[in-house]
Amino acid sequence: MKFARAGAALAAVALIAGACGGSTATPAATAAATAAATTAATAAATAAALTDPLGVVQVPAGEPIHIAFWGVLSGADSSLGEDSKQGVQLALDDMGGKFMGHDIRLTTEDALCTPDGGATAAQKLAADSTIVGLIGSSCSDETVGGIAAITAAGLTTISPSNTRPALTDPNRDASYAGYLRTAHSDAFQGKAAAEFTYNFLHLTKAATIHDGSTYAQALQQVFADDFTKLGGTIVAHEAVTKETTDMSAVLTTIAAAKPEMIYFPVFVAAAGFLSSQIPNIPGLENVKTMGADGHFTPDYLKAAGAASIGHYLSSPNFGAFGSGYADLLKKREAKFGGKPLSVFHAHAYDATNILFAALTKVAVKNADGSLSIPKGALRDAIYATKDFKGITGTLSCSKSGDCGAPVIGVYQITKQNFDTLTMPDKVIWP
Repeated sequence: MKFARAGAALAAVALIAGACGGSTATPAATAAATAAATTAATAAATAAALTDPLGVVQVPAGEPIHIAFWGVLSGADSSLGEDSKQGVQLALDDMGGKFMGHDIRLTTEDALCTPDGGATAAQKLAADSTIVGLIGSSCSDETVGGIAAITAAGLTTISPSNTRPALTDPNRDASYAGYLRTAHSDAFQGKAAAEFTYNFLHLTKAATIHDGSTYAQALQQVFADDFTKLGGTIVAHEAVTKETTDMSAVLTTIAAAKPEMIYFPVFVAAAGFLSSQIPNIPGLENVKTMGADGHFTPDYLKAAGAASIGHYLSSPNFGAFGSGYADLLKKREAKFGGKPLSVFHAHAYDATNILFAALTKVAVKNADGSLSIPKGALRDAIYATKDFKGITGTLSCSKSGDCGAPVIGVYQITKQNFDTLTMPDKVIWP
């Protein structure tokens, strides 16, 4: 096929030359026409010869280059996905909405923060032959459900907010070859939460609760392991579901174990019910509570009410971000209004720029203005990212897909935060 295309283009050179021989065209015009046809023939041969083991995406002249965001965009946890999507949009704005002369088209798929939702979204994205790269998913469960389809389609995704440690384990299976992240690993977040609890608050007895998600299960286990290593005792391990609304049975069981801290790194709905019901359980009136980035959003304040005051949360340490973060926040407020919805907008901004930096290295611009994007070469270029100057830090991608700068801080909800429905932006630790 590639030889046929090249031959057809070269035949065009001969036809132009023959036609010019019987016309009144000037030698200059003849030379220009011949040169143009030769250039077209070379471009056709180059495009036809470009091969890649994962396939090549062809972007026709005048058509947009297509990327997609997938993550939770509806339900109780939608602020997590919307926050990251806004980071993607800000990055595209800073590029002027164009790449190599082509408009950039951004589409989205709601992955619902569940394995099934992730699988459905990923299958739809994998079937779209125009997509060159992805940002997402939002929740680790979505990636667990969908990454096999993404990888099998030769696509590569960069998550701004997945934090489950196993997703970038060096021994992960081959279905994760198309996965990287700019988010931190919870191997760091869980350790930080344990150190804060034991070394800063000087508490020695803690209970943990997860909501059945792979994110929460892994994070509470890291906390428990590190807290125990420091000398603390985990007095209770409990679980609820994302749909549980009455937490009294679980909390009564925990109260009998007399913890000083309850650690529940769960998503918004469960966190709201837990926080609002803990003060009503005898024996837990004065217990301290702590969560994580899964409910670092004003939606948690609305769900928990005044019981959110005093609650601790771990999250990326915004104060450790680069000097460009202040400008990013100004652009975000100008475009979308208000404060950030969650904590991973800057990670999404960095993920988008890493994707396009890699595209710049591998995209082939053909003489007719079309682009050829080799998907395997693009994946390799993303993995080869080194010392990338991002908003969240200087980023380098490991062989197993970790690109993030794991700088974690702990925040505390104040009455002012609750009254104004805004999240804290200054760490209390470290």
